[in-house]
Amino acid sequence: MKVGNLDIGKKLFLAPMAEVTDSSFRRICKELGAGITFTQMVSAQGVIRNDFETLRHLSFSRSEKPIGVQILGNDPDILGDAAKEIAKLNPDLIDLNSGCPVDKVCSHNMGAALVDDPKRIGKIIRKMVDGAGSVPVSAKLRLGKDRSKINIVETVKAVEDNGGSLVFVHARARTDKYDTSADWDWIKKVKENTNIPVVGNGSMFAPQDVKNMIEQTGCDSAMIARGALGNPFIFSRYNSLAETGSDPGEPDAAMVLNTIFKQIDLLQKEFGELVALDKAKKHSIWYFRHCSGINFLLEKIFSVRSLNALRSLLSEHAEKILNGTYNSGAHEEIYKKFQKKVLFWLAEEDAQALG
Repeated sequence: MKVGNLDIGKKLFLAPMAEVTDSSFRRICKELGAGITFTQMVSAQGVIRNDFETLRHLSFSRSEKPIGVQILGNDPDILGDAAKEIAKLNPDLIDLNSGCPVDKVCSHNMGAALVDDPKRIGKIIRKMVDGAGSVPVSAKLRLGKDRSKINIVETVKAVEDNGGSLVFVHARARTDKYDTSADWDWIKKVKENTNIPVVGNGSMFAPQDVKNMIEQTGCDSAMIARGALGNPFIFSRYNSLAETGSDPGEPDAAMVLNTIFKQIDLLQKEFGELVALDKAKKHSIWYFRHCSGINFLLEKIFSVRSLNALRSLLSEHAEKILNGTYNSGAHEEIYKKFQKKVLFWLAEEDAQALG
């Protein structure tokens, strides 16, 4: 599909995720075939005020392009000004967050609360488009407030009519939890009622899930959120499936270990030992969650006090997996919990923010 002057072909999007899509994870996902990655969500107010943390979150290197930036807010003028400032960094896409369902966001009439007012979204998009200049503007949207108040077609129309270049449709309502399946039928309805590209999002954990969603809905591409946690391989596997019709399958423990080691090295360079350690533990659990022995890893990983100790633990763990030391089915319960939004190491609100 095309985004402005950029053609990403059949490749997928990596969703913006709080405390996840830092530079280290973006680089890994790009290396493994993601079409476009996103920085973490940033506050429009923070952009305007030159807040240090905000600027750190939206910073990226030229080698990471193509890349998108997602902004959060509800004031059309402020969002327009923020888009103008962000455009100076030359990202490939600027996205409006209209999908975050977290209470502390929605209580301020931001994120998914915006879908209650398509006219306001239209005004915001118009201001963002005017501010962004040649950089395409998009919106990530939920279906509506709840399943009885779905207004996604109207909301997408507001984005399109005000110059938006594409939409990301998360196929759940704001009040839905993760034990509620994403309703892909609404993505199909959106695609049938708009002329701008539609990217589907929701309940895709494997390449075949992506293929099924695109075939069922006719959408132009897919955005991967939780499905990419500890699983950047989904991008290379889907690319293979789309290009050759064959999925190479789950990576073995040796490939998983090699990839998490790369990410740990990048985390250490970006954040330093102390901050990187907590982040590396979280990602390590996600990487190995689909492998046997995850229960044993969970018992030991929280007591690790250095990155070198973590590397040693992960090496030992991978070797045991490869040698068949663990019960092969012991990971299935934890993997099911993960799919139902039990995301280790994150607070409840942070987990919900992952979409």
